[in-house]
Amino acid sequence: MVRQRSIFSFFLVLLATFLISCGGPGVAIAPPTYTATQLERIQTYVPEIQAVRDRSDELRTLIKEGDWINVRNFIHGPITEVKLNLTYVTPNLLPKDQPTARQITRDFFKDLVKLDKATSASNPLVALNNSQAAFADIDKFLDLLPKKEEG
Repeated sequence: MVRQRSIFSFFLVLLATFLISCGGPGVAIAPPTYTATQLERIQTYVPEIQAVRDRSDELRTLIKEGDWINVRNFIHGPITEVKLNLTYVTPNLLPKDQPTARQITRDFFKDLVKLDKATSASNPLVALNNSQAAFADIDKFLDLLPKKEEG
C-alpha cells in the first residue's frame, strides 16, 4: 500500500509540473518600440534620403534631355549616398522591419545598376523606368521608418 502511494504521489508531481510548465506568463508583453538613440540615428539620415527623393524630377529631366554625363554624376553621387544611408539606417529599425529594409535596399541597388547600364547605353526609356523603380524603392523604405512622434 505504501508503494502505491509513492507511485501515485510521483505521478501527481509529474502532472502538476507539466501543467505549470504549460502555463504562460499572465502579463502581456509590450510590443518592441524604438529607443531615443535609434530614433536619433534614423532621423540623422532621413533628411538626406528625402532630399534626393525630392530631386527625382531633376533626374527624369536629365534623362529626357539625354544629358548622360550629368545622369551618371547624379547616379554616382547623390543616389549612391542614399544607398549608403539606407544601409546605415537598417540596423536601427525594429527587428521585424530589418529584413524588409534589407530587401528594399538590395532592390534599390539592382535598380541603380540597371539605370547605370541604361545610361551607358544611352537608352532613355530603360533609364526612365529604372529611375522610377529606384525612387519607388526609396518611398517603400521611407514608409518603414518611424514617424517623428513615435518613441
